[in-house]
Amino acid sequence: MPYVHDTLTRLNKSSPAQSEFYQATEEVLECLRPLLEQSDYYHHHSIIERIVEPERQIMFRISWVDDAGKVRVNKGYRVQFNSALGPYKGGLRFHPSVTSGTIKFLGFEQIFKNALTGLPIGGGKGGADFDPKGKSDNEIMRFCQAFMSELYRHIGPHCDVPAGDIGVGTREIGYLFGQYKRLTGHYEGVLTGKGLNWGGSLGRKEATGYGAVYFAQNMLAARGEELRDKTCLVSGAGNVAIYTIEKLYELGARPITCSDSRGTIHDENGIDLGLLKQLKEVQRTSLEAYLHEHPDAHYISARDYPQGGNAVWRIQADVALPCATQNELTKSDAEILLANGITCISEGANMPSTKEAVDLFLDAKIAYGPGKAANAGGVATSQLEMAQNSSMEQWPLEKVDQKLKQIMTNIHRQCADTAEEFGDKTNLVLGANIAGFRKVADAMIEQGVT
Repeated sequence: MPYVHDTLTRLNKSSPAQSEFYQATEEVLECLRPLLEQSDYYHHHSIIERIVEPERQIMFRISWVDDAGKVRVNKGYRVQFNSALGPYKGGLRFHPSVTSGTIKFLGFEQIFKNALTGLPIGGGKGGADFDPKGKSDNEIMRFCQAFMSELYRHIGPHCDVPAGDIGVGTREIGYLFGQYKRLTGHYEGVLTGKGLNWGGSLGRKEATGYGAVYFAQNMLAARGEELRDKTCLVSGAGNVAIYTIEKLYELGARPITCSDSRGTIHDENGIDLGLLKQLKEVQRTSLEAYLHEHPDAHYISARDYPQGGNAVWRIQADVALPCATQNELTKSDAEILLANGITCISEGANMPSTKEAVDLFLDAKIAYGPGKAANAGGVATSQLEMAQNSSMEQWPLEKVDQKLKQIMTNIHRQCADTAEEFGDKTNLVLGANIAGFRKVADAMIEQGVT
């Protein structure tokens, strides 16, 4: 289709060397072909050309002082991608791999993810190439203060409301919020993921992981199956993975893996959730220490991973939930998963499967939930935190969890209904992209050329 091809060609020229961003935009635009072929309505309004370009990109220097008195310099980003549905909403990622292209891909995905929640939030993303690992609390505090000293003028409770992401948890949000309050003199809901004593929402920490499991539950229910007694593979050992594992246990499933940058734990008896929380949320140490308490578990060092793949996905199970990072699940991983009889994949991370892996899942017609749908529970609960901040109240956990469960059910229904409308009821990638796009694109057209 020339319209899509020309847009992608221009994007490659205007945003060079941003492979993850190209991957995300190509996936969305290719899925939109059936919609765009129906009429030239969106073409007439140049929606494709407009939606792939951020409304605003902010890049800034972050200078801070380490414990040795040395001045360090990092690069910070905030991409305010689309505000057609509401204030920009999306996390901040602190990780050495962060680049302008990373943030743009995440921000682009966020537009459609946020649209699927049915809540009034636009899409944005931000972060820095700062590595919190090995840094003292004081160094992290100084970095966060320096970061917010640059960012604060671009955000606000009705403009742009960042949240956490990889490398940014409650501790970092606290330092960022404290600096924002110090600079502006305003105590307001400008960040989500806050501590429970100062504006945070019960259930927010758990929401992305819980939501991914609820989405898997919905996909299986649509096929007359349930999660109970299913053996599950989970990658990652951060916030998303931990609470994915917790909800799997609550629903009667058995998660047998988790992983970090150094390696993978395979515990056939089921991951010890209490120990995992102790290692990662308290001690902040390597998963290798898991073996001290469970010597019968198997630890696979990242050095011993198969070429072009991840050890997590080479273990036999029924359900897989990638919860670590983008492109962690490759074509060769997908081939092994399918050969081992996997029936359901629900993505807790953003774009964790490569394009080639996704194509295999779709061809196999398994229950496959793409990240922009399956992991939308986190941002949905962030918006619930914004609602609580606006009304100056805190809802009980049961109310938040019930709303989250309903939101994930609604997202699955939107994706499935839209996929069926366009002739492939098993293709939730198609359904998610078209459903999210139509909502944003129609709002853009109604608001004029902006």
